[in-house]
Amino acid sequence: MAKWWYLIIAAASGAAMALQGTFNAALGKVVGIWESTLLVHLIGTVTVLAVMLFLGIGFGNLGKIGDVPWYAFLGGILNVLIIYAVVCSIPKIGVGNATTAIIVAQVSFAVLIDSLGAFGMKKLEFHYIDLLGIAMLAVGARILLLD
Repeated sequence: MAKWWYLIIAAASGAAMALQGTFNAALGKVVGIWESTLLVHLIGTVTVLAVMLFLGIGFGNLGKIGDVPWYAFLGGILNVLIIYAVVCSIPKIGVGNATTAIIVAQVSFAVLIDSLGAFGMKKLEFHYIDLLGIAMLAVGARILLLD
């Protein structure tokens, strides 16, 4: 039952990503791409701080920052790239098209990371049928992108 719960959480995340991209693009149209990227991160930082304070989580685990592998800090840089790319692409090609391209690339890299066990993730056995799944996803994406 727990796996279903996590699938629901992941699906909710996907829906939130589509909404976030839409909202970020709307913000970017008014204030600019880099300005909206900055605002989104500032608002996110304040939100996380408020949640941590409200829940009484505290900051004790930040003392473990020296134990973090160097590559884990790249997530912050990638977050800037992701938001910039979304704000830049959605107004030009639409939410559906941009999200489709995002999902195809995301799943492709996810399968690669899983099969390599890269970055400390659990290594999952690679199956060639995974490539068929990615190919079918790409074909489906192409169909969605037809004008």
